[in-house]
Amino acid sequence: MTLTPKQRAVLKGMANTIHDRYQFGKGEVDDAFVELIDKALEAKELIKVGLLQNAELTADEVAAELVKRLDCGLVQKIGRVIVLYRPSKKHPTIKI
Repeated sequence: MTLTPKQRAVLKGMANTIHDRYQFGKGEVDDAFVELIDKALEAKELIKVGLLQNAELTADEVAAELVKRLDCGLVQKIGRVIVLYRPSKKHPTIKI
């Protein structure tokens, strides 16, 4: 999914109010973590993923893997935080 700069700007503003994060720790991006993020995107559409200090992968690597496997849009990366967006298939609520 490709986001335009204008769409990305709108989503960045919306992401500022999100305080909940899904945490990624040691190891690779496995199927269980991908399934968790997939369900979260379906339910919330816009989520944050935080990388713990002991994470072996960089934020770039984790973001690239999630975008590839989940067909979602990368809104932004700031330090160890990744913001992802994908419209819900059943109940879309965010209009961009």
